[in-house]
Amino acid sequence: MSYYEHHLFFCNNQRAPGERTCCNDKGATAAREHAKARIKALRLNRPGKVRVNQAGCMERCEEGPCLAVYPQGVWYTYRNAADIDEIIDRHVLKGEIVERLCLPDQPPWIKAG
Repeated sequence: MSYYEHHLFFCNNQRAPGERTCCNDKGATAAREHAKARIKALRLNRPGKVRVNQAGCMERCEEGPCLAVYPQGVWYTYRNAADIDEIIDRHVLKGEIVERLCLPDQPPWIKAG
């Protein structure tokens, strides 16, 4: 059992210039702030409901920006605030997985089996 119905973790990792890509260079902080404001506007920001947090590197920056929704363990990528709204509207409010924004279960560079 989880303390929150949905716990959203946004990778907000920031690497030094010249290092490999990171989610924060792709708008992750703004996306997290948008999600926090939207969840607050929906009055879901309370114990037992929804929590939005930042996370350090989640090791998927090349596939990102990324966000993970727990306890379901669904990993998403997004391009803009509309994608974040779709994740909130469909996953958080309706319990539907937004397939078009899902990251694969394994990073693409790992060969299965």
